[in-house]
Amino acid sequence: MIKTGFSDTPHGRLAWVDSGGEGPVVLLIHGNSSCKEIFGRQLVSELGLNYRMIAFDLPGHGASSNAPEPQLTYSIHGFADAAIALLDDLKISEAVIVGWSLGGHAALEMLGRWPGTVAAWITGTPPAGPADMGDAFLPSEHMGLTFKDTFTEDEARIYAQETVGEGVELLAWMTAAALRADGRFRPLMLQSVAEGHDMDGRAIAGSAKKPLAVVSGAHEPFVNNDFLKAVTYANLWDGKVHILEGLAHMPFWEDPARINPMLGRFLDDVTG
Repeated sequence: MIKTGFSDTPHGRLAWVDSGGEGPVVLLIHGNSSCKEIFGRQLVSELGLNYRMIAFDLPGHGASSNAPEPQLTYSIHGFADAAIALLDDLKISEAVIVGWSLGGHAALEMLGRWPGTVAAWITGTPPAGPADMGDAFLPSEHMGLTFKDTFTEDEARIYAQETVGEGVELLAWMTAAALRADGRFRPLMLQSVAEGHDMDGRAIAGSAKKPLAVVSGAHEPFVNNDFLKAVTYANLWDGKVHILEGLAHMPFWEDPARINPMLGRFLDDVTG
């Protein structure tokens, strides 16, 4: 039975939804200027029955509050801290972390430093360090919006469409989520990366002993899939980077009929 609630943390009041499944905990972390509803097609699926899937709104997103101390929270390591604080409030000591885009960077941080991380899955996320940014990301007409502090309604619609996938129906709540996001986090996040305050994602991928799944759409508009395949991984699930033909930046929403069985196999493998 699906439950919703809020957790008070040092990073603000965080809104969450819990699928109520009986199995191990799976934490779902959304991307830049999105919200927890983007994982709706997993939460209400068979996966949500078999696993206790928890999705939450990052600070400054969705129904969560803005960060009380933006400099403390609005960074990859700050968002990872917020996720850990949420799990602590919910008295959860172990979880599989599934991250999309920005959420994947937070998932890598958790893989690197939260002992309760059972395994991690990243989609739309290059495991990159500060020196890799030029190779890890593709030049894109709209990449600049990723770090822009304010969106017009048109910019919010453009950004939401590109993140969910070209040709995918854009729902009103997706644009609303992009407009709602506390835009202060975008330049602060870039500043944190530039100043080296976040962990090196490539180093984590190359050293983490726990399983890491790397999944990307073949039509990914932001991430360089060749970079993903060139990274050295210590424990890459299935022994390969999965590049999904016909899909773009958000396969979870775009094609759950293909993604959910694959995610289920991963979860069975790492928790069995």
